Amino acid sequence: MIATFAVLAVFVVVDLFIIGRRPHVPSTKECVQHIAFFVVAALIFGGIIWAVAGSKPAVEFYSGWMTEYSLSIDNLFVFVIIMSNFAVPKELQKYVLSVGITVALVLRGIFILVGAAIIQRFTWVFFLFGAFLIVTALKLVTGHDDDEEYHENGIIRALRKVMKITDEYDGEKLRTVKNGQRFWTPMLIVFLTIGTTDVMFAFDSIPAIFGLTKDPFIVFTSNVFALLGLQQLYFLLGKLLDKLVYLPVGLSIVLGFIGIKLIMEALSGNSLPFINSGHPVSWVPEVPTWLSLLVIVLALGGSAVASVLKMKQEDREEQAQQLSDGA
Repeated sequence: MIATFAVLAVFVVVDLFIIGRRPHVPSTKECVQHIAFFVVAALIFGGIIWAVAGSKPAVEFYSGWMTEYSLSIDNLFVFVIIMSNFAVPKELQKYVLSVGITVALVLRGIFILVGAAIIQRFTWVFFLFGAFLIVTALKLVTGHDDDEEYHENGIIRALRKVMKITDEYDGEKLRTVKNGQRFWTPMLIVFLTIGTTDVMFAFDSIPAIFGLTKDPFIVFTSNVFALLGLQQLYFLLGKLLDKLVYLPVGLSIVLGFIGIKLIMEALSGNSLPFINSGHPVSWVPEVPTWLSLLVIVLALGGSAVASVLKMKQEDREEQAQQLSDGA
């Protein structure tokens, strides 16, 4: 386990603090290479778990990694809006992402520790987790398009009123001097915004992963692998995220399925006095791990394929329209 965390620490340092610190816009080739490396690394890591601990924890890792990775892709859409809203220069976006992902990693680590401790003592919390995921799934389908613009929260608006903040960036600096006076740069607001959205992302991702496995080691490692290479994925998919129209549908199916699974597990281990007189509900079936993985693969893969087909259809219609206008 120590060796695993050491290797993951090296991955994180290289990805976020060595590659991520170079202020440049990565090429498509660079993005594909980095993403492929971390995807292969995750697949190999799952294979090692399979060889050492058996198929069940390996399938749990793959299921958790795919779910968290898909949630991260959806969350990139919010990052795109934030970067655009605050007019972050392209050469600085990689640095901002590295900081944001680091904050996300720390927050998820804290949430995992807290969540594991709560679950061990209060199994009824699965009812809350399950209900939260089902509500989130419904919102993804019914209200995903309502957030096309990023709206600053109250904390950010209050900061603008009480702090001197310039409209221009000064590289990676948080503080700058202008006309002999010291000002905060917009980079501070960007970091705070990314950080607050990371908290919201953790509320989505941690209940989802605990619905697939209760092992804190698998929960944490699947989250780490889901965040590795996210910078490159941001630049690779930045122009395509708005075209992945069916991704929210796929994610809603996954989150809804996991939410129902959590409620079923809560019922099978029930101790609440107002449900079945405080006794476990014996007729609730156990959802096998392989079925969870199958649902995740079919839902996410199906939504991706459907999005690509729709994108191609729109391209054909656009070309046909251009030919018609030209004639």
